[in-house]
Amino acid sequence: MIRLQPRAKRNAIVDERDGVLRVHVTAAPVEGQANAALCKLIAKRAGIARGRVSVVRGERSREKVVRVEGLALNELRRALGLARG
Repeated sequence: MIRLQPRAKRNAIVDERDGVLRVHVTAAPVEGQANAALCKLIAKRAGIARGRVSVVRGERSREKVVRVEGLALNELRRALGLARG
């Protein structure tokens, strides 16, 4: 699960607490702009096309579930800097 903070100072994957990934985006939560910024940030960090990342639950909520096509969970965690070591 992702907890999204719109209208932040910068786009960043902040940290993970209790299984919730905290992400900040500069975009406003208007007309899907914050969701688009979230997907773009994840795609960029994972090195995949923006079209392979989508919000599947929570489009109008701060708490979201995102689908990333073509990457295993451990590969995605490593790409986002969340690999447990």
